[in-house]
Amino acid sequence: MPGGYEWLIIIAVLLLLFGAKKLPEMARSVGQSARVFKGEMKGLKDDDARSRQAEEPKPAQELPAAAPAPQQTAPAAQQTPQQPPAQATDRPAGPTA
Repeated sequence: MPGGYEWLIIIAVLLLLFGAKKLPEMARSVGQSARVFKGEMKGLKDDDARSRQAEEPKPAQELPAAAPAPQQTAPAAQQTPQQPPAQATDRPAGPTA
């Protein structure tokens, strides 16, 4: 790495080669190029992070819990099927003519 006097010599040579008016323009363009390069590198890192997130499997969505089955209080052998109620009729119960 150049020391103090070496930097002065380098700057003096640049002034002689390019002139005092060109050096600020060149420094500005180098700074802009560095900013663009830095921005592109950040964009690449962001793209990589997004692609990694897209590749990761998403956790399965939880399904709602099913309703519990009704509890039977009596054993199946003791249960009797219910009879439908007798239907009432408007006709008399005798022989019809």
